[in-house]
Amino acid sequence: MLLELERILLIEYGKKMIQEGLTRGTGGNLSVCDSEHKKMAITPSGIDYFSLKPEDIVILDIPTGKIIEGSQIPSSESDMHRIFYKYRKDISALVHTHSKYATAVSCLEQDGLPAIDYLLASAGTYVPCAEYATYGTVSLARNAYKAMEGKKAVLLSNHGAIAGGNDLAEAYHIAETVEFCSEIYCISKSCGSVKILPEEEMKHMMIRFQNYGKRIEEHDEI
Repeated sequence: MLLELERILLIEYGKKMIQEGLTRGTGGNLSVCDSEHKKMAITPSGIDYFSLKPEDIVILDIPTGKIIEGSQIPSSESDMHRIFYKYRKDISALVHTHSKYATAVSCLEQDGLPAIDYLLASAGTYVPCAEYATYGTVSLARNAYKAMEGKKAVLLSNHGAIAGGNDLAEAYHIAETVEFCSEIYCISKSCGSVKILPEEEMKHMMIRFQNYGKRIEEHDEI
């Protein structure tokens, strides 16, 4: 089988998505790409994540979307995954969620999820919301790609969210963070006016995140 390890990881993270409330039933989808060979592995349509077997994962040709390997029907959002792999060289994995709070924010009449918490800097200075389009369409794929320019996550209007990363671990972490920050935002908004972090602070946090875990030789005086 092609992309054997990737198939196993997709199943593991699909189960995790259900267990941690990032989707329900067979909703949402995940994928990983092999940019060198222009192939991608994606979860199939309509199969319970806990019933998935490695052979159920579908392998697609990124340029054409044709099935290379697999007997199942690929996720209805395969075009939305393909467009990122075709044009975003910094993204090698995608996680599309139907999580409760991120979806709630995507239903608001506003530009997206603002910078309510510094943790959101893993996705960008804020998380924009793509213009609405019917699920599974090329229009939705294009809208998501356009809105996510320069960022690693985007809300899908009245639908959910999608997050990308260098690998599944990063993409999943960003999807989790978007949901966490969406929950904080919804709670804060229900209590009164929401304080939003300035863009410059978020840019500063993005730089700090890039150096997170690295040894710092100099410290400011305390």
